[in-house]
Order: sequence, then C-alpha cells, then structure tokens
Amino acid sequence: MIQFRSLLWAVLLCFGTLLSAQSTPGQYEITRLLPKISASELVEGATDFGPMHSDLPVVQVLRDQERIGWAFITSDFVSTTGYSGKPIHTMVAVDDAAQVIGVELVKHSEPIVLIGIPDSKVKALVADYRGLDLVAEAESGGTTHELDIISGATVTIMVIDDSIVRAGLKVARQLGLGGLAVEVETGPRFEIDPDAQAAQDWMTLEGDGTLRRLSLDVGQVNAAFAAMDDPRAVKRALTEAPETTFIEMQTALVSHPAIARALLGEAPAQNLAAWLKEGEHAIAIFGRGLYSFKGSGYVRGGIFDRIVLIQDDVSVRFRDRMHQRINGIAAQGAPEFNEADLFKIPADAGFDPTEPFRIQLLVQREVGAIEKIFTTFDLGYQLPDQYLQPVAPPPAVEVPAAVSKVTTQSESQAHQALWKRIWADKTVEIVVVGAMLFLLTVVFFFQGIATRNERAFFWFRMTFLTVVLLYLGWYANAQLSVVNLIALFNSLTTGFSWQAFLLDPLTFILWFAVAAALLFWGRGAYCGWLCPFGALQELTNRIARALHIPQWTLPWGLHERLWPVKYMIFLGLFGVSLVSVEQAEILAEAEPFKTAIILNFVRAWPFVAYAAALIIAGLFVERFFCRYLCPLGAALAIPARLRMFDWLKRYRECGNPCQTCAHQCPVQAIHPTGEINPNECINCLHCQVLYQSTSQCPVVIKKMKRRARDAAASGPERFITGHPNQPKPKLTN
Repeated sequence: MIQFRSLLWAVLLCFGTLLSAQSTPGQYEITRLLPKISASELVEGATDFGPMHSDLPVVQVLRDQERIGWAFITSDFVSTTGYSGKPIHTMVAVDDAAQVIGVELVKHSEPIVLIGIPDSKVKALVADYRGLDLVAEAESGGTTHELDIISGATVTIMVIDDSIVRAGLKVARQLGLGGLAVEVETGPRFEIDPDAQAAQDWMTLEGDGTLRRLSLDVGQVNAAFAAMDDPRAVKRALTEAPETTFIEMQTALVSHPAIARALLGEAPAQNLAAWLKEGEHAIAIFGRGLYSFKGSGYVRGGIFDRIVLIQDDVSVRFRDRMHQRINGIAAQGAPEFNEADLFKIPADAGFDPTEPFRIQLLVQREVGAIEKIFTTFDLGYQLPDQYLQPVAPPPAVEVPAAVSKVTTQSESQAHQALWKRIWADKTVEIVVVGAMLFLLTVVFFFQGIATRNERAFFWFRMTFLTVVLLYLGWYANAQLSVVNLIALFNSLTTGFSWQAFLLDPLTFILWFAVAAALLFWGRGAYCGWLCPFGALQELTNRIARALHIPQWTLPWGLHERLWPVKYMIFLGLFGVSLVSVEQAEILAEAEPFKTAIILNFVRAWPFVAYAAALIIAGLFVERFFCRYLCPLGAALAIPARLRMFDWLKRYRECGNPCQTCAHQCPVQAIHPTGEINPNECINCLHCQVLYQSTSQCPVVIKKMKRRARDAAASGPERFITGHPNQPKPKLTN
C-alpha cells in the first residue's frame, strides 16, 4: 500500500511538471475567451460577433450583420487583479453613445464560492451595469453610479466595478464613442521640481497643502448611513458621542524627495527612493480614530480593500507588496497616529503626480450576521505649486534610463515589518495557543502519569477539546485545511515566500507544531487534539452517548475497506490542483471546516446540510468524517510514517487473546491482532488508560490476582495493594 501511494505521488509530480511546461495563451484575453461567450447573452438582440478592430483588442457586436456596439475584455486594458491575486475577466459591450449595453463575468479565480457566495449572485450584480453612462462617468471621475457591494466579496466587486469603468472609458476614448476623445494636453505641462524644499513642522505642512486631511466624526458617519434609506443601518448606528473622532486621515505625496525628508527623515527617505523604480510614485497615509483605513483584507488576501486612489479614470488599488509601514514621523509637532503607512503607485498605472487625485475611503457597517452595507468618503489632494516646475524641452542627446532596483534588503524590511505588526496584534492569541501546545506536549511526554487516573484524564480531554472548539475554532478560526497544503505546494512550484504564511500567525504556529509532532507522535497530535472540527465531532458524540443514542460499530472488513476513501479524496484534490488550484479549492469543500468552524454555519443551505449530515453521522459512528473522508487527515498520515518514536505501550497479550483495546478504540485504529495503525490512530490515549486499568485490562487484573495469591500464600502478612506495573510493595508483619 505504501509503495502504491509513493508511485501515485511520483506520477502526479511528473504530471505537474508537464503541465507547467505547457505554452501560455495568446497576447490578448479576448482572443482566448471570445469562443466561450454568446453574443446574444452578452447583448440583448445581438446575433453574432464581427471582426476585431485593427488597432485595439475589441470586436464588433452585430445584429443581423449591422454593428450595434463594441465588446472587449476589461483585463486587456486595465489591471483586474482581485483578492486571489489573479485577473478577473469581464466582457463589456458599449454602443456608439458610450452606453454600456452588455456585461458578463467570464472567468475569475476569486475564492467567493469557498465562503458560500454563489457565482450567480455576483454575475447578477455585474449584469446590472447595463445602462451605465460612460460619458457621465468621465465627467464625474467615475462617481455617478452607485456601488452595490456583496458582503464577503468586497474586494472582488470593487475590482470588477473599477475595471468596467476604467476599461470602458479607455475604449470609449480610443474609439471616440459618445463624443469622448483621448485627452490632449494644450496648456503648459508641469513636472516635479526635485530641488524644491518643504517645511519641517507638521502645522506648516498642513497649512501650505503638502498634507491634506479627511476628518469624520461619529455623527457624520451615522448621518451618511441614515441617508442610505436602509433601516438596518440606522438600527446599527454607532453609540459613541457624535463628536467622537471616527477617523482622521491625512495624506501626502512622498515620492517628492523634499516631502519625504520632511515627513519621514533623511534615512527613511533614502530607503523610499531605493524602493521606487523609475516612474513609480508613493503616498503616505496617516490615520487615527475608531476606524482603520487599512482594514484586515490585506492580512489574508494581500489587498487593502478600504482605500483606493482615483485620478480621472485611473484608479490604483494597493496590495501588500506595494506597502511599507512608517515606523516614525520626523516632522516637528506631528500628532500621534494609530496607523502610518506608505503605498506605492506602479509606473504603468497612468498616474500623473502633478494632477489632482483623491483617496476614496470605504466605510462599512454590519447589518447582519455576515452582511454589511457600505458608503464612501473622499480625501482630495493636489500637489502644491511650490513643488512643481514647467516641463523642460527634451534633451538633444538621448539619455539612457537609469532604473533603480528594489533592494533585497528594503523588500525584506517591508515584509518583516508587516508580519511583525500582525504578530504583535495577535499576542494574546499566540500566548494562548502556545500554552495549549506546551500543555499537550507535557501530556504526551508523560502520558503514563497523565493517564493513570481514568476519570481525571477523561475530564481533562473533554475540557481541552472544548477549548479547542470554542477558542481555537469558533473564536480564532485557526482551523487547518487541505487547502493550506495545496497552497504550500503551489507556492513551492511558483516561487516560495514565507510572507504569505507568516501573515496568519495561528495557522503558521499550528502548522509548525504539526510538522514537529509528525516526527514524534504522528498525525494524531493534531487530528485527535487540535482540530476544531474533530473536537466538535467527539463532543457531540459524547452528548449522544449521554442521551443513549445507539452507537454503531462497523464490521472490521468494511471498516478497513473504507479507510482508503480519504486517501483517494486527497490524491484527487492534489491531482486537480496540478491543473487548476482554484478548482481544487472549490472541490476541497469535501471538508466541512469552513461551514462548521470558520462561518459558524451561517452559509448557504447546501453547505450547512452537508456539514450537519456529517455531524449527525458522527452521533452514531464516532468521528465518522475523520475515519473515512478527511483529506487533511490522509495528507498528514502519509509523512507520519516517518515518526521516530513509538510511545504507546502494549502487552504481549494485546490482540491475542485480549481484544479490550481494539473493541474500545474510538476510531477502530487497533487491528484484531493487536497492532495500532499509526495512519488511523488519533492519539486519544484511551488505550494507555486501559493499559493501566485495574478494572478493565485482563493483563493487569491477572497480575493483581497473582500478587494477591502470592500475598495470601506467604502467611498472615498485611498486603498493600498497588498497581501491578509499579515496583512490588514490601510486606510487613
């Protein structure tokens, strides 16, 4: 069986290598995706697509051979990188009046399905962009339409919205639709004056416009949500005093060297200059108050979902690799801020530092268990004239562009600062998890002492599992998943980085502990003690036993043949991940962990029904899912064969003739012949309780009786009763 699994691993790895060597698609996404799209579904009344434009990746939309519009894929014109880090491909059709006449979400890799949001819901929202007036959007800077966000898919929807508007405006201007045209500079042009100087104190920098501020109090935010005409928002109004600062946010363009020196100091300004490549710019954002402008989206998904930079039809959404933390403010008289961060603007974004721009802040309010509503506020910015100079005529001699590379040291410092801050914010959770791991390690090392008192050990285990379920699972959401392993393998094949794993401290600590435990005790250290869903199964089964719900013991032959199912599920998921990681993540819903632990059963009914069915099955067959279906357990069982020690004590009589442990093992991991299967054992230590039991273990009982007979045969001496595995007590007169 082991050799067979090893062969499968080798075959799958070879298959993955072949897949990685396949050729990439063509230059434009539209040439690859157009055959998958129906013209009639994209635009009502359309009959076919016509030829492609000679200069742009757009195709004609036809109705009976007559052109009624142009269609394009947004990712051919603008960046559409979503929460997953991969593009979201949306097809948009516009008519000659620059009106959107059709929108269809074609392809994406977003994990929205994994959190229970059906694809159909997102596609329905995207379809509502039909009728969008791009001329009005151009005049307003993309703010005339209302942004409708699905809670739980904030980043995804915002990226789709941004790409439809920006790509639509680019196409409309290139084709001259609705009277729009590519803007041509007619007046004097300006550029940053590198020799300009900046004031050294905060108040002056605010006064001359170097710093710009957005200040919102609780009363203003409550009024904004009340104006949305949603009674749920009014019911969830903030209860602090109206004058309490909700957020004070200030920003400055720190890619200007003088502003960087004034705000950050000489050395940090030099590091910033080294971080920025040619054509890139950076802004500093400072914030304090009740609300964070960063949010938490960047921790798991690497994207800052609460802020976006907008300049005309250019918008920039920031990711973790475009971010550095500001460790100190150099300007005199600077206030104390909760957050201070740098954000890089890519060179290809189309950003002009000499023109006005705004930072749009997304403010959210919870109105249900997992539902939120949103509103936005703008912080406008214009670089003051003192930092600008007229554009000089181009030099006669061509000067080679000097591209300053991002140093490894600066990148490393940026990543280190980010994950260190996250770890600092999770100090309490880390300490609690560390204490739990230390306690469990002590129990495993001294399991003979820990299991000596059957009743005390039972209640210790029940208490520990309860803490794992309530704190580690439902509170901290530290539930490991086979998806983590798929992501790890994918990162190893595409470019490994510790950054993604260090951003989630509890998951990182648990995986590190699991890796160590595999060498000492096998997979059971996690599966039997630290898995929140495993704890949920065992605790509910204990309640079922207390309610006298009958327990089913599967015949050994059937039980043994069901073991391989979980290995098949894992190998299937692994094989699919070699073709499509996104598809593998969807199929990983074979694990009910997200439904039962992460989302607390607040999810679409099919997911809840599936998780509930597994828990109900576990009421009759203890740990039903763990035994037969868990792909994570199967993945951990494979390297568990490498463990260096065998801690579980056995007697020669175990299995022949004694079957007590085999019959009482909660997961039937003990063969009738007495051997413990390490692939199935969850290290519950119940067999070690029985190993010392003076009332259940026949071997111990036999020793006790023999000692009693020996004591009786030796005369009237008083016999002191002790455990047969302890040194034989002395007899006294």
